[in-house]
Amino acid sequence: MLNTIKQIFGLGPKANFSDLMKNGAIIIDVRTKNEFQGGHIKKSTNIPLDTLVSNLSKLKDTNQPIITCCASGMRSASAKRILKGKGFKEVYNGGAWNSLQSKI
Repeated sequence: MLNTIKQIFGLGPKANFSDLMKNGAIIIDVRTKNEFQGGHIKKSTNIPLDTLVSNLSKLKDTNQPIITCCASGMRSASAKRILKGKGFKEVYNGGAWNSLQSKI
């Protein structure tokens, strides 16, 4: 049960986001366009959660590491589940974009 809860929220072993970025990870910010325009991580890509499935073609390599982020970590956890379900192999929930920024 606890492991299921951890998986839902993207918790578990801590990812080294700095190392992931050095190894070619991309950051997908799943907040709304307006939220993204209010501030975001440099070079992150904005694909709002409600349009993620219809924009999978923007993510060409299913083997490329992907870090998802949002305002609090809830939508990025959902995005991680969606991407994993669509065959993306290395997906990490980065949580809130402003705290992720200090980890990369």
